[in-house]
Amino acid sequence: MNIWYQALKKPPLTPPASYFPIAWGILYTLMTIAFFIVLSKPHSQHKYIAVNLFLFQLILNFTWSYVFFEMQSMRLALLDVIFLLIVLIFTIIYFFKLSKIAGFLLIPYLLQVIFALYLNLGLIILN
Repeated sequence: MNIWYQALKKPPLTPPASYFPIAWGILYTLMTIAFFIVLSKPHSQHKYIAVNLFLFQLILNFTWSYVFFEMQSMRLALLDVIFLLIVLIFTIIYFFKLSKIAGFLLIPYLLQVIFALYLNLGLIILN
């Protein structure tokens, strides 16, 4: 675990470090299943938009860790997670247009991103 992060004051409900690999392992599995369901659908404008939104939100997802832990920029990471949340909402909308199952599979991820936004904002306020 990052020494810089360990030294920060944490907001209430901050889970132990062991939570994150388990939670994200489950979330990435659900995301992958949802993505493959969408990929299996016939070509359409909705599918094109859904796939591109999914890939864009994935980039934002991966960027957050780098910005937060490597750059140690909590404020820039907060902007990233806000954009991630917005793009993820649109991704879920388009996934639902193609498959209700694919859309529902992303709901736990949405809840985790909302939780991440809370944690990120709490870290900024407390530090």
